[in-house]
Amino acid sequence: MISQLRAYSAFNPHEETMRVRILAFVEQHPDCFERSLLIGHVTASAWVLSQDRKETLLVHHARLDKWLQPGGHCDGNPDVLGSAMREVLEETGVAAVPAGSGIFDVDAHDIPARKKEPAHVHYDVRFLLVADRAIPLVVSEESRDVAWVPLDEVRLLNTDQSVLRLVEKTQQGGSGAGDGPVE
Repeated sequence: MISQLRAYSAFNPHEETMRVRILAFVEQHPDCFERSLLIGHVTASAWVLSQDRKETLLVHHARLDKWLQPGGHCDGNPDVLGSAMREVLEETGVAAVPAGSGIFDVDAHDIPARKKEPAHVHYDVRFLLVADRAIPLVVSEESRDVAWVPLDEVRLLNTDQSVLRLVEKTQQGGSGAGDGPVE
């Protein structure tokens, strides 16, 4: 993953700052994929698009009360793409497949303290996946809802800038990996 982070071309200066931050964290912490690393850990998520690239699959996160892309902890697995695909399946019931060869987006965000865990950082590595819209959706216990949302309507559900950046990347036809438009 270090080589992928080094090679990744960020979408804008803000994302570049996060890429540098995540790369430094991963290089400094061999246990960066472990949830037990209490200062923070790498998480995996997926920007799942319909086959026509006009809709995205979002989950309404119960605890955060926000519509977000599916994702979660790597739980020690350095295969971040595999972890992202597992999270999509667990959170939505959809088996999605990679639409590109590399990282689509990166984001580092603070997680507030909870009963049994201190405040920490999620160093989120995101991948572009595609799924068949006809697959029945499943709502996990972590979510209030799961839905296919037209890209033009995401901004109506969510003001989270990192999700809006994913929409913007998609609408500009980029893969986020510096290798041109998504095929």
